[in-house]
Amino acid sequence: MAKNNEPVSLAVALASFEDLWSPRIVTAVNDYDVRLAKVEGEHVWHTHDHTDEFFLVVEGELRIALREPGGERTVVLPKGSLFTVPRGTEHKPSSPSGAAILVIEPTGTLSVGDRHEEVPDHVDATTGHVLNS
Repeated sequence: MAKNNEPVSLAVALASFEDLWSPRIVTAVNDYDVRLAKVEGEHVWHTHDHTDEFFLVVEGELRIALREPGGERTVVLPKGSLFTVPRGTEHKPSSPSGAAILVIEPTGTLSVGDRHEEVPDHVDATTGHVLNS
């Protein structure tokens, strides 16, 4: 996490780790973590019962499948796009060719939500790791 209120370079932060689907906490805003993650392939279907989840695509393209009352749909987010998944909405992020994303959610929120399908080995079920840059 940013030390002593110093600026954070997203490029430097991204270069400091290789793990996929394993977010790093780059800073905090009030009671929220700002997390940076490298992603490729598929995450898991999951739901955050008590919080929205904000996504900003820093590099590449992210897809988020959503199961909503009206049916299932997928939003496609190219670099520079953002999207908020409303609390209680089942969703599954994926990136066939890889991406870097910035996620904002309350400190202590699990990356696999409150309810989720079985978590495969390539997905880190975490509240975020401290950035070591």
